[in-house]
Amino acid sequence: MTAHEAHDRRSSGSLTEAIVSYYDETWLDYRVLWLNPDNLAVHFGYTDAGTRGHTDALKNMNRVLADRVRIQPGERVLDAGCGVGGSSLWLAAERGARVVGITLAARQAAMARSHAARRGLTDRVHFDVADFTATPFPDASFDIVWAVESLCHAPRKAAFYQEAARLLRPGGRVVVADFVRAARPLDPLGEQLLHEWLDGWAVPDIDTSAEHLGHLAAAGFTDARLDDVTVHTRPSLRRLYRMAYWSYPLAVLGRVTGVRSSVQHGNVIASIRQYQALRHSAWFYSILSATTP
Repeated sequence: MTAHEAHDRRSSGSLTEAIVSYYDETWLDYRVLWLNPDNLAVHFGYTDAGTRGHTDALKNMNRVLADRVRIQPGERVLDAGCGVGGSSLWLAAERGARVVGITLAARQAAMARSHAARRGLTDRVHFDVADFTATPFPDASFDIVWAVESLCHAPRKAAFYQEAARLLRPGGRVVVADFVRAARPLDPLGEQLLHEWLDGWAVPDIDTSAEHLGHLAAAGFTDARLDDVTVHTRPSLRRLYRMAYWSYPLAVLGRVTGVRSSVQHGNVIASIRQYQALRHSAWFYSILSATTP
């Protein structure tokens, strides 16, 4: 192993620990303020003419993505970065898919298994701990690779696309909903806002649209399409910002008194900065899809 490879492995290990710590320590925030037992979503919502409030928007994101890549009953889906299983369970129940959900956080995988058991979906959904850039699955074992606000955590987005291409059968599809840089580099304030947000969510960086499309092409994907859907996610992004902004004094008190950890406090700051960075035009919300030949 070269010195560079050893450094990459150490850096990857540290990032994995940071990601797991983030989701373990902020679970109560998500549970109380964001999701409910029906949707189990730790992602943003997609608002359109058919949505009626926050919960509808969260579930609607699943519908929009599933329609984008035309998921059919019986198709095998890899939910790359599955959280506590919200999208995986929706795909199994609503689209008849067979789903494997993977996450770096063992606690999330355990909770997802519990949710699947309670919903009677253990025959169609399986959850495990794995890195979506280096999975244990054989070549050509999935029809769809699905990633909702999880790719951002990868230090090298190209590695995810390469692994997705390996895992997909001919004609397979990848669909990604995530945050995209407006430019590299941004102006100094844009970079500051962006990284104060990303650091709080254990995200090393986000790529530009050109970088994403370049990774897809290098991995051999065709029919790549990347759409800016911020107009549909803005209500959800703004909701989080307002919740964090008005609760910030309590968050500071919790941090000063030791009731809340530095990770939990960083989550509040990041929830404010994401929207400030959006208003600064530092990033946008995208849905991306592509196909294997």
